[in-house]
Amino acid sequence: MLPLQTKAPDFTLQDKDGKEVSLSDFRGRRVVLYFYSKDGTSGCTTQAQTYRDLYPQIEQENAVVIGISKNTPKQHANFAQKHELPFILLADPDLAVENLYDVIKEKNMYGKKVMGTVRTTFLIDEEGIIVRAYEKVKPAVDASILLDDLKAMDE
Repeated sequence: MLPLQTKAPDFTLQDKDGKEVSLSDFRGRRVVLYFYSKDGTSGCTTQAQTYRDLYPQIEQENAVVIGISKNTPKQHANFAQKHELPFILLADPDLAVENLYDVIKEKNMYGKKVMGTVRTTFLIDEEGIIVRAYEKVKPAVDASILLDDLKAMDE
């Protein structure tokens, strides 16, 4: 995992509409950057739905949510439409950004060791600095923890 208080590596990926989006586009805003394995799986759907439900409150904290997975823009479009997701989903099919953020790790799946995305969330401040990082987050509580941390940044 990337160390805290370091500059978040910039990247450019396509969103669900095929539009290029860069992390640097959000300088001046806080960014909740979360990595997940695959659209439509139960844990990833739960995580996305909790971000959806808390998104208005997250926006009130001058923050944007960006989810990244290996899915294609078209798969993201279908996932976002089906679950009414108001935030940005970015496609990283070659895992370049996931490797850049060091979220590809060895995992144990059904007794076999495989390399895969470890559910990880970064909180990046207005200057592009990583101020919080969470590895192996629980899908049902990730968004509420991040919302609490966003609110605490103003205290």
